[in-house]
Amino acid sequence: MIAYFMDHRDMLLGAFFEHLWLVCETLFLSIVLASILSYILLEHQKASQTVIQVFGAIYSIPSLALFALLIPFFGLGNATAIPVLVAYNQYLLIRNFMTGLTGVDASLVEAAVGMGMNRRQVVTKVRIPLAMPAILSGIRLSIISTTGIATIAATINAGGLGKILLSGLRTMNEEKIAWGTILCVVIALAADLLLKRFERENTLLLNGAGK
Repeated sequence: MIAYFMDHRDMLLGAFFEHLWLVCETLFLSIVLASILSYILLEHQKASQTVIQVFGAIYSIPSLALFALLIPFFGLGNATAIPVLVAYNQYLLIRNFMTGLTGVDASLVEAAVGMGMNRRQVVTKVRIPLAMPAILSGIRLSIISTTGIATIAATINAGGLGKILLSGLRTMNEEKIAWGTILCVVIALAADLLLKRFERENTLLLNGAGK
């Protein structure tokens, strides 16, 4: 195993960083879109369940089918892979974002309004900090989902670790399959550790502010 990695490290690390970039780009766009939609849905909470159900229906579509549907419009590669991955993430992100944001104690929101905060300030200074555990949970699930589904995007020439796994499956190369899997796990675990650290720091900050 180690010998195979050393002999093919350029190929494996190239695919690893390609996959990491795809995950990071997708995650950034997903969080931006989910944040905007969640902010809007806070004012229209009756519509939030409908929106979540719509994205849930999209999430249930097999990724290969959704890739195939978009190829005629966007072509092969990341131009198709990223919109699909972003769409999948909306179900995980919006569901958790809305759970956290709407779960904040109403008395705290009323107190913030009574102090003269406007809607944006209430969201950014009260709701988001208190909803951070649910928000980070959604991001964590999104990273795991994106890391896995992005491997399937190799079938439409999106690159990444998926091409290592597909090549390994075609040639029945167990070492390729093993290293492709290990490197996917590394991305998910590294992201999880970073998020846990951020969550601890956020908790300490909130506890310090509450004293």
